[in-house]
Amino acid sequence: MELPFYQRIESVFCMNCPSLPPIEAILFDLDGTLLNVEMDAYISGYVRGLARHFSDLANRCRFADTVVATAFDLLKADCGEQTMEELFLDLLQERLGINAELFRDRLNQYCDNGLHRLAPLVRPFPLARKILQYCFDSGLRVIIATNPVFPLPVVEARLKWGQLDDFPFELITSYENSRYCKPHRQYFMDILYSQDLTPQQTIMVGNDTEYDLPAQRAGLTTFLLDTCLIDRQNRLAHADFCGSHQDLLELVRCIVANRRNN
Repeated sequence: MELPFYQRIESVFCMNCPSLPPIEAILFDLDGTLLNVEMDAYISGYVRGLARHFSDLANRCRFADTVVATAFDLLKADCGEQTMEELFLDLLQERLGINAELFRDRLNQYCDNGLHRLAPLVRPFPLARKILQYCFDSGLRVIIATNPVFPLPVVEARLKWGQLDDFPFELITSYENSRYCKPHRQYFMDILYSQDLTPQQTIMVGNDTEYDLPAQRAGLTTFLLDTCLIDRQNRLAHADFCGSHQDLLELVRCIVANRRNN
């Protein structure tokens, strides 16, 4: 009979962690996992700030609502023939008549002059840097697996505000380099393929059971952080491991110990 999740979590911290597969890479979600973000305020501020740079082309409220609705459409997309950026820009042109070149130009203007106003909404979790530093010092491969509905400069800005931008991440998923979003299984499979990883070598760390737990469908081990847990469907018990940032640090230490002993 399978152990309750809290017993499985406790068991992982035993000597040599025999319950863990040989992990080589960790996929970290960003918001709510490494960064403490006031997400509702952030998204509202982001789309309203971006809308100001398009006020000569579209009503600000209509623009903001359209950007949010289009981002939600990306979450549901399952064609895989376009990047999320290409799909977003096609839909935006269809709905607002704003072409890709113009959008990119004004997005860059916003990132250079305006996006910084959202910085107070983003803070690092106290142990986030220590966890990442331990991963890199131990030779683990680290990927930022944030849902790719934002452009890369917007994701990189949050990493900078959270004082995590100086780490050499192997990949940061964004709408420019992704064909799927979470919770689609293929989002995780594309990361594995692009980084030459197997599911057994990889663990997904996140805080949202709806969007991060589906990594299991791609064969990944999962760790759900309970610091800012989002569990809309009461699925926490399906995670392989769950706990605090301190628990995550201990899990990483177990992973490193396993690698050294094998």
